[in-house]
Amino acid sequence: MSRTPVSIKMACPDDAAELIEVSARCGGEPGRAAAPGSPCDARLFEAASSIARIAADPEQQLLVAELDGRMVGAVHLRRGPISPLQLAEIVHVSHLYVLPDVRRRGIASLLLSTATSWAEEKDSSHLIAISPAQNRDAQRFLARLGFGQVAVVRAAEVPGLRARFCGSIRIGRQTSRLIAARRSLGRRATSRVSGDMHG
Repeated sequence: MSRTPVSIKMACPDDAAELIEVSARCGGEPGRAAAPGSPCDARLFEAASSIARIAADPEQQLLVAELDGRMVGAVHLRRGPISPLQLAEIVHVSHLYVLPDVRRRGIASLLLSTATSWAEEKDSSHLIAISPAQNRDAQRFLARLGFGQVAVVRAAEVPGLRARFCGSIRIGRQTSRLIAARRSLGRRATSRVSGDMHG
């Protein structure tokens, strides 16, 4: 019995609700998925606007996989410099999603094969894939395809970092004042000793 073929296409704003649902079911977007047909939903509007922006950018692609008329997977591709000091560009692969009930059917491989073709079209020599650290299945899948670990990606919220840096700066200034005060006291003590010796 032959399987229904999976089709790959570029996402459009009309796909926003389904993409939110796929992302939520794959653990990419925690919380309630937007209900289709609710145009007033701010989250849906934001997603549709983001998809439109990506579609208009020749250096990005948001691909979706469809099976039996429903969306079952997605991946985001972004082309950018390999480093700040090099002209060569690579393709960054992120947000690779496949619904749990259709996994192990080659959908992720097909999405990455399409990403590879796009990289070739763009004369990009490498793909760099970002996947959740806790998703061991994704890590093993990428390793089997030949992706080696080259970096550790970490994330932090800006307000939290700002609070930490402000605290560090205050501590640093206090420490500097303390050191300066100690040096001043040391110079005074040395001066008094020297005066006593010559008095």
